Amino acid sequence: MKSNGGGSFDNLALEFVRVTEVAAIAAAKWIGKGEAKLADKAAVDAMRTQFNTIDFLGEIVIGEGAKDESHELYIGEKLGTGKEPVVDIAVDPLECTDSVANGFPNALTVIATGPKGSLYHAADSYMDKIAVGPEAVDVIDLDAPVADNIRKVAKALGKEVSEIIIATLDRPRHEKLIAEARAAGARVRLFTDGDVAMALGTCLSRSSVDMLMGIGGSSEAVLAAAAMRCLGGELLCRWKPKDEKHIKRLNDAGVTDFSTVFRARDLAKGDDISFTATGVVSGPLADGVLFAADHIVTHSVVMSTHPRNIRFIKTKHMQ
Repeated sequence: MKSNGGGSFDNLALEFVRVTEVAAIAAAKWIGKGEAKLADKAAVDAMRTQFNTIDFLGEIVIGEGAKDESHELYIGEKLGTGKEPVVDIAVDPLECTDSVANGFPNALTVIATGPKGSLYHAADSYMDKIAVGPEAVDVIDLDAPVADNIRKVAKALGKEVSEIIIATLDRPRHEKLIAEARAAGARVRLFTDGDVAMALGTCLSRSSVDMLMGIGGSSEAVLAAAAMRCLGGELLCRWKPKDEKHIKRLNDAGVTDFSTVFRARDLAKGDDISFTATGVVSGPLADGVLFAADHIVTHSVVMSTHPRNIRFIKTKHMQ
């Protein structure tokens, strides 16, 4: 199906579901096979092909690499038939490639979009992050001690600190954060990969996560920010380059001040933001792809800021 030239971003978001669906199905065929790169390539190829059937002019501003880096959907790549509207695209054809390779949960195919200039052009590095749902948007502070943030979020949610669940990537760099969260009395949910879904989980009733805390990718920050704009949650983040190579990369991209704190509205600006995702392996945002004898079932979520709505879509693809 193609959109009319100049169609609304909400309509485009619905068309992008087909893009994430075909990418999810392609990636799901690699679940548990130990081939993360091949799973990612399958998602990329399916996504690119489907994108190019849609009437729009898209440019990738958050992608997986440069033009010469194999199969990746690269920053600056043009997608669509070339007709209006003109759209910025942030994309992760397969978030949690290792989860797919090993059969772990929490894998998605993800697209965020907005009008030209609306999505932050983030260099590929790391950011320190806190994400919460709508009830706690005004109480978090990236400079506050871990225990203080936990206590304030608990109060905002009407919970005891002992009931708070904090999602944190299972990485050595988070040992201090994990220890402080546990010392404060909170519970910690470690996950292996993919902090976009966990950030969004703070806003969803199907998830038990109350906060996301820790250091993760900058591309994932922009994707999560777009969804937070639709869901009413908040993401605070700040550059946290891991080494001199990352510092140079950011400097070359014009980033010299690493003290700036970004909010969701700084990374995804304006009133026409959309977020589309399809589950590959089940997680807090969506169930995974299910294969039956004569059909395949996908589970997707489509969000937009204008109009502000959230759609959960279950699709049966007949074989």
